[in-house]
Parts: sequence; structure tokens; C-alpha cells
Amino acid sequence: MSQRSFASTEYALKKKRTRREKFLDEMERIVPWSRLEAAIAPSYPRSGRVGRPPIGVPKMLRMYCLQQWYGLADEALEDALYDSQAMRDFVGIDLSRESVPDATTLLKFRRLLLANDLTKALFDEINAHLGQQGLLMRSGTIVDATIIAAPSSTKNAKGERDPDMHQ
Repeated sequence: MSQRSFASTEYALKKKRTRREKFLDEMERIVPWSRLEAAIAPSYPRSGRVGRPPIGVPKMLRMYCLQQWYGLADEALEDALYDSQAMRDFVGIDLSRESVPDATTLLKFRRLLLANDLTKALFDEINAHLGQQGLLMRSGTIVDATIIAAPSSTKNAKGERDPDMHQ
């Protein structure tokens, strides 16, 4: 049984939910995490090697997504994870039991994804999954990253595209 720290208990009792919390809760709900983790797992190092054991794929994947969604450098994400309880909760980090992975660990994970051609595959999977649910993710900043309902591309009663409308 895990016991919450005083800080996390105090945070859980606050009255207002921030836009960041709402956004991260929505992403937790709609992103196909298990499919993404399964795509990374064959390329990810396993424990039993010399040195520190690797951080789990779920945490690293969520940190990578935070980095992309909020446009953060490796060092900035490390700092943001120490600063933001909402981000730590999303990733699954409890500071009373573990520290935040450092910027070098994040860099190595990004390089692993690039070396195995996984970055485009991951975000294509996310966007396809969101598209199936009628959602669209637009890039933004740490202040305004949002999920919006994507309008249908059909415009008329017959369900055909308007010939005057094009991209």
C-alpha cells in the first residue's frame, strides 16, 4: 500500500482544476498508451545490464509526449516535472520515492526513438486514434495546448464536399 506525501495530499485537496490538469486528464483518457508502449518496447533496453536500471517505457513515453505538447527542451522538462504536480501525476512520479529522470536520460530516449524510426510512427498513431474519435490536436504553447472537436469534412446534405471548398 502506498502512502501519499503531505504535498501530494495538499495538492489533491485544492479546489480548482487547472487547464493543464484538464488537458493531461483528457490525454490520459484518449491516447492509446498501451499500443504506443508496445511499439517502443522491442527497442527499449531491459534491466539486468550494468549500471542504473532503465526507467520504464510508460514514464519515458509520457515525458516525451509532455515535451512535444509543451515545446520543452530536455532541461526545461526536467525542471517542469519538479515544479508541476500535475505533470508528475501524469507521468507517474512520486518525489518521495524517486527523482525525476535527468535531461540526459530524456535525450537518450529521444535518440532511441529517432534511431528506430519511432517518432513519426508514434504521432501518426496518436493522430489516427484522435481522428477516429473526431478529435484534432493542434500545436500550441504551454498556455494554450488544447484538444478540439474536429468538424466533419462533408459540407452539404448529400455528404459530398463542396467543390468550391479545398485545402
